Amino acid sequence: MNYSELIQLYFDRSTAMQNYWNLYVLIVGGILAFSSLRKHAAAVTTFLVCLLFALFAYENLDALKDCTAQRFALLNAIRQFDGNGGATINPKPVRDLLEPTLTPATWSSVRTTHLTSDVLTILALVAMEFRRRRLRDVGDPAGQPHSRDASQIP
Repeated sequence: MNYSELIQLYFDRSTAMQNYWNLYVLIVGGILAFSSLRKHAAAVTTFLVCLLFALFAYENLDALKDCTAQRFALLNAIRQFDGNGGATINPKPVRDLLEPTLTPATWSSVRTTHLTSDVLTILALVAMEFRRRRLRDVGDPAGQPHSRDASQIP
């Protein structure tokens, strides 16, 4: 394996990591949008959405853990590359420019960011459920379905 292939693998893993984060943000946005559009309080639905989100978040975090480990392994391989493996050019000038910029996020920071977002998402789902219940209990028209009596029908 040459230096160019190692760099390509590193950036492939970086792209995979970004794709996992993009999927996570898309799912969080979709769940919050779904929950915000619901009009009626339904504890079972909220519980199921929270449970399914937690399962997704667990799997997503595991994938991010694998990507993080792969990125650090590739970074170590890049740093240890000796250039004597049949390289056609001297990679030293490229290495000196490129390697200082290869700074992947640590597993600790990835985990902390993910878990914080997970907890905040679940808290937002629960808060929206409580808001729907409060509006229902207060009798606020915004929390009640609109109905028309027979005199309003044209």
